Amino acid sequence: MGLTTGRRRIVAVVSVAVMVAVTAITAYRVLAPAEVSTTARGEYPAAADRETGVVGRLPVAPLIVDGRLRVYAAQRQVYADGPVDARHRGTPYWSYRRWPAEVSGVVADGTTVVSHWSDGKLVALDARTGRVAWQVDGPVPAEGWTARRTGAGAVWSPAGLFHTGAGGASTLVVSGPERLAAFALDDGRLLWSTEVDDDCRSDVGTTTTGRFAVVDRCGGPTVVEFLDVRTGTPVDRWEPPGAAAEWSVTPVGCVTEGVRCGGLRVTGPGDDGGRGWLLAADGPVAAPALDPTDAELHGEWVVRAADGVVTGRSARDGDEVWRRADLGAVRIVAVQPDRVHLLTETNDLITVDPATGVERSRFVLNVGADGVGWAPGAAYASGGYLALERLRQPPVPDADDQRYFLTSEPLVLAAT
Repeated sequence: MGLTTGRRRIVAVVSVAVMVAVTAITAYRVLAPAEVSTTARGEYPAAADRETGVVGRLPVAPLIVDGRLRVYAAQRQVYADGPVDARHRGTPYWSYRRWPAEVSGVVADGTTVVSHWSDGKLVALDARTGRVAWQVDGPVPAEGWTARRTGAGAVWSPAGLFHTGAGGASTLVVSGPERLAAFALDDGRLLWSTEVDDDCRSDVGTTTTGRFAVVDRCGGPTVVEFLDVRTGTPVDRWEPPGAAAEWSVTPVGCVTEGVRCGGLRVTGPGDDGGRGWLLAADGPVAAPALDPTDAELHGEWVVRAADGVVTGRSARDGDEVWRRADLGAVRIVAVQPDRVHLLTETNDLITVDPATGVERSRFVLNVGADGVGWAPGAAYASGGYLALERLRQPPVPDADDQRYFLTSEPLVLAAT
């Protein structure tokens, strides 16, 4: 009797120990940091060559990479599909996941796709294969995943993630609340790093002259400080002449938000417009044509749509080069090096050449039976394509995603 009871106790103890071990192993497998890389198995998609018009609709915001792929971001995943002109999102061509870190932002340069994660990790993927090219520890971002359902905020305007070309080499500048650092895009090599105080500085972005610009309010007069992207060395501290006591800076003429920008607009409290400046090698140069807040810079040209008239001016001297008064009420929704995308009140997309005003294409941004009764949201243009969020009328920024976006596939993709 006593022996039997003892055996039962031993069996019970062993059973509990086994259950605890199994639970611990399961918890470790579920909760332990993990990285899952699913590389490409098929052929690299061919470059698309399609006629202008609506391509299709997507549930999430794409980055156009190498004219062949669309790259997307989710809370804990970066993935791609192709070809670029596919009507809907397809099976991933490659995918990269991490746990429990979250995606903070994603940028692409050439065939390199770099993701920044909430633990500070930077992961570069070869877009052609999805293989990890390099991984390094970068500045920890202020937040992880903050984008809405489409992920546009993570891929079209990623906070603290900038890149530029200088001296024939591409450089990635990464900014966090406590640290600013730069890395060589080809191999992830650390170029420089410095501690910063996020309470008295704000990022502006990289410039076409190989600089990284920040607004510095730390312990002295507010200035725009320009750093050499390859060395981190300060090369200029610029205080806008005649600026108000409190002023802010908006980068203009950028490839994407804050990336390879050609100019700045300085505004003060209550300003209807501001003062525009071109970023030259020897410092900012006044460009009055850029003063209005609805003026856009495209290389050497400033394009503005106001009061039913679209004009193109020389960025250097402000001389009017072309004028279109035949397009009706339009707004500029996106730009790329050789295209300005205008949207009418009835959601027709008109694309013109920024140097001449000549119309490149015109069509209705309608997909299937969705109609045109929507408001434009965030937009992105690259490689001749335009992607645009469609919002319910009237837009309610604080609404949940189901109320905010038009449909479950709110992105319209068009070839222009």
